Amino acid sequence: MKNVLGRDIPEKIGDRVLQPFAGAFARVPSGRKAARPQKTIKPGENKLLGSIEEAIEATGLKSGMTISFHHSFRNGDYLVNMVVDACARMGIKDLRLFPTALFPIHAPIVEHIKNGVVTRIEGSMNGPVGAFVSQGGKLKEPGVLRSHGGRWRAVEAGDVHIDVAFIAASQADAYGNANGIYGKTSCGPISFSTVDAQYADKTVVVTNDLAPYPAYPFEIQQGWTDYVVVVDEIGDPDSIASGTLRITRSPTRLRIARLAAAAVKASGYLKDGFSFQGGAGGISLAATKFVGEEMERAGIVGNFAMGGGTKLLVDILHRGLVRAILDGQAFDLAAAESMRHDQNHVLMDPGHYANYDSRGCSTYMLDAAFLGATEVDLDFNVNVNTHSDGQLLHGIGGHQEVAAGAKLTLITVPSLRGRLPVIVDRVTTVTTPGEVIDAIVTERGIAVNPKREDLKERFVASGLPVRGLAEMKAEADRLTQPPRKPIFGDEVIALIEWRDGTIIDAVRRVEGWE
Repeated sequence: MKNVLGRDIPEKIGDRVLQPFAGAFARVPSGRKAARPQKTIKPGENKLLGSIEEAIEATGLKSGMTISFHHSFRNGDYLVNMVVDACARMGIKDLRLFPTALFPIHAPIVEHIKNGVVTRIEGSMNGPVGAFVSQGGKLKEPGVLRSHGGRWRAVEAGDVHIDVAFIAASQADAYGNANGIYGKTSCGPISFSTVDAQYADKTVVVTNDLAPYPAYPFEIQQGWTDYVVVVDEIGDPDSIASGTLRITRSPTRLRIARLAAAAVKASGYLKDGFSFQGGAGGISLAATKFVGEEMERAGIVGNFAMGGGTKLLVDILHRGLVRAILDGQAFDLAAAESMRHDQNHVLMDPGHYANYDSRGCSTYMLDAAFLGATEVDLDFNVNVNTHSDGQLLHGIGGHQEVAAGAKLTLITVPSLRGRLPVIVDRVTTVTTPGEVIDAIVTERGIAVNPKREDLKERFVASGLPVRGLAEMKAEADRLTQPPRKPIFGDEVIALIEWRDGTIIDAVRRVEGWE
């Protein structure tokens, strides 16, 4: 069947009947959310266990179950490998992994897919795991990629049932209160796991810093926690930041960032009370810096900036340019440190941030946002999940939620990456639909979505280089050879969910090249 974007979607995967994407806000939720498990404890009961293996036994984890993790340590996470390795040693197989994201450090999962320990993955597969699945690595069912808010919604709705949640906490007490703000290896917020902790049949907090009761803030609460395990190390905070989390030094990309900041200035949204979210890519980070400079020159104080927290956002906060940062994860150690010291650096979970099935999303309060892409097309659809070669190498993050919520959503991309065009006739995979994208900013100019004629008029009046997307594509195409296009087979290797649980696209296995 086809969804509203004309993308071919399977009618069913396993026992799940799929609902095609019908529009950014077409689905109206009804009914009630899934029930959480009933639990109790008697005074004096001990939650402390001596090892991951003991926790696996105590929770009753068996073959065929679902285990979940958060990604606050990003490429410094140790817990996923630690738990899956232990399951393999104990003869447990056919597991469904439900992480918020996987990173290159989780490359050992590839061997566990080969040996049948892991047979399903529902979560972003960044790096080797995504490449393995794209190149023929077999899972029992297609992977499912969700946005941050979409994952939260899926748990609350009962779309995913978690048998055991394993939560890496940089500090915890023996009763199960835990956080990522304090401790020997602080990683910043671990609030991605709060929905897991509440809905999982069993919740295991794993820490390398057991604090006296109470450990606070209570990101993970004692009432949700079944067991606590103390290990030597849970992750490496120095590996939270990566190359994509550093400001670009490329003159071309800096031009894009300056154009994006100029677009915000010209949009009419840059005034007292302004709010914005900066992305995690090098161009988006530079644009965030330049917008901060525009605010300072104009004497503007914004209501809030939104993270993933970065040193850039913390600097903007410390300079008094915004009243607060709303933050759900730390993208570097400066952000984690700020959350310990700055009262107006406010902890936020993904439900507050972006849950479609709720009566409020912080993303709906944004004036402007800078987001990246691997591809954009002439209908302003955006791909962040696959490359033009069809490889499944990136997650969604908060891309969908921010684009859908912000009054001004700018996609900041170069027109070429190496010798490959970024602007294409039709994106390889749709992650975010063109209906929620306002403009594409490249080094060649700014293309404004036809639905935003008001924006186009402001940009033109301000002297910004407004151009047609097709015109910029033609210019870039003249500088390159036509790229080889992948030939896709019928086998679906991953589903891309829109934030409301409908299917916006399906990723198919690459069979060859044109």
